[in-house]
Amino acid sequence: MNVYSRLVTAISLASLISLSAHAGEVEVLHWWTSGGEKRAADTLQKLVEAKGHVWKDFAVAGGGGEAAMTVLKTRAVSGNPPAAAQIKGPDIQEWGALGLLADLNAIAAEQKWDSLLPKQVANIMKYEGDYVAVPVNVHRVNWLWINPEVFAKAGATPPTTLDEFFVAADKLKAAGFIPLAHGGQPWQDGTIFEDLAFSILGADGYRKAFVEQDKATLTGPKMVEVFAALQKLHGYIDADAAGRDWNTAAGLVINGKAGMQVMGDWAKSEWTAAGKVAGKDYQCLPFPGTQGSFAYNIDSLVMFKLSDAQNRKAQEDLARTVMEPEFQQLFSQNKGSIPVRQDVDMSTFDACAQQSSLDFKAAAASGGLQPSLAHGMAASSYVQGAVFDVVTNFFNDPKADPKRAAKQLAAAIQAVQ
Repeated sequence: MNVYSRLVTAISLASLISLSAHAGEVEVLHWWTSGGEKRAADTLQKLVEAKGHVWKDFAVAGGGGEAAMTVLKTRAVSGNPPAAAQIKGPDIQEWGALGLLADLNAIAAEQKWDSLLPKQVANIMKYEGDYVAVPVNVHRVNWLWINPEVFAKAGATPPTTLDEFFVAADKLKAAGFIPLAHGGQPWQDGTIFEDLAFSILGADGYRKAFVEQDKATLTGPKMVEVFAALQKLHGYIDADAAGRDWNTAAGLVINGKAGMQVMGDWAKSEWTAAGKVAGKDYQCLPFPGTQGSFAYNIDSLVMFKLSDAQNRKAQEDLARTVMEPEFQQLFSQNKGSIPVRQDVDMSTFDACAQQSSLDFKAAAASGGLQPSLAHGMAASSYVQGAVFDVVTNFFNDPKADPKRAAKQLAAAIQAVQ
């Protein structure tokens, strides 16, 4: 039975539930708007509607979620927040401190979230020990996506080290391909910078720099090396990269115009939507030099306090639905991620997801599991924004000095702490 057949079955079963209670409305703010992401979000909408509730979709385009957060802040300040919003990482703590979030402890106890979730994930979903958010999935950020047909035409070899990455990029460029498909947006620049930092600094150095924000690490020789590598990498993107959306960049690799893309595993949803098969039509590799490490990005829905009882019931059913095995499987298979529940059978997932699941568990046990800075998991949105400003300005200035950039990075982070 394929993914869509299982969804239809799930909806049919859910429709048999007694709908004697009045339907509630659940408004969900999110930025799952690309092709594959929208199909993933649609699975949640259909399952919630099958329980008798009204789904009010509040989608705000923008891959990094900046636009969505701007809209949410306006709504929250006016006293009219949605029932749920896609918020993650340290930002959950900031919203919790405002006293606007609903308590999900009863549902968490009912569904045994503490035993179903890895401790690292469970802690992120809590504010002062209380569940205020429900985790949707786990994304791996440090992936390199490759079109093997393009590589074969260029005589290039899939890289496992940074040196091999640049060798492959040279061969792709010489053969007339775009070596690296990229979208010139701050969060995409930040994603490449993060993966380079993970590769050059290692998991421990990465954590010291971006979680602990250690000045010596931020200004040290390894960070200078990161900026130097970022500068070199800029020579392998095309002139039209500025402002390009990530899914458009993915399309360049899918269509054989580019050889590689550095992006989290949500990029896989675009390959799936194009009818491509993992391991055959495309390859997913840990970003060169980050083997054994896992930069995670966890999508989650934060629940806001609501006054209407029917809407609260709809909100609670939304939280339950997200953690049900059926949704966990359907959503991740559509979005390219892996389930956040550790008991989901991975045998029906593709090769990339199966490898991601194995790597996630191994990294969690070895210290290689680290929160993504570029995707709002490692530090506050203020720190993230400061890093993006420094990185993007550097990336777009061919005369920029890596040593000076490292000092600017430390100063910018210190200024917003």
